[in-house]
Amino acid sequence: MPKIRVSLNLPPHRLLAYYEGVADDVVASAQDGRKIRFPARVLRPFLTQNGVVGTFYITYDGNKKFVSIERAAVRSTS
Repeated sequence: MPKIRVSLNLPPHRLLAYYEGVADDVVASAQDGRKIRFPARVLRPFLTQNGVVGTFYITYDGNKKFVSIERAAVRSTS
């Protein structure tokens, strides 16, 4: 299944639309330049008081349906 790498920096006020029921999906730019859409609900485990910040891998199936999201490992520079 294809994985797409995405960097997110969504402050809490941007996620408010999801909690208010105004938005169901997040649209983001993948690191290869593609625009991707995925369900906002999948970001819940990654939500902090700063919003959702980090690099993630989003997996899709052959029909371009969302399968999973995982946080990319942070590389040490030492």
